[in-house]
Amino acid sequence: MSPAEDDELSGIHCRPDELLAERGMTIARLSEFVGVSVVNLSILKNDRARAIRYSTLSAICRALDCEVGALLVRAD
Repeated sequence: MSPAEDDELSGIHCRPDELLAERGMTIARLSEFVGVSVVNLSILKNDRARAIRYSTLSAICRALDCEVGALLVRAD
């Protein structure tokens, strides 16, 4: 498997939409809390991100009051 194929098949799903809905928060508001652009959050929520910084991951989890395992799940 080539590195490009491996990136596309990471098997990880990011579920901010579900967490945002549960908290009555918009992606724009999350962007303000976290200091990450709406575009970058959209890339993450559409499972097109190739990487995420621990500091960003921590900030998102803090803003959504969740654990990493609630945000990132295996998508088998």
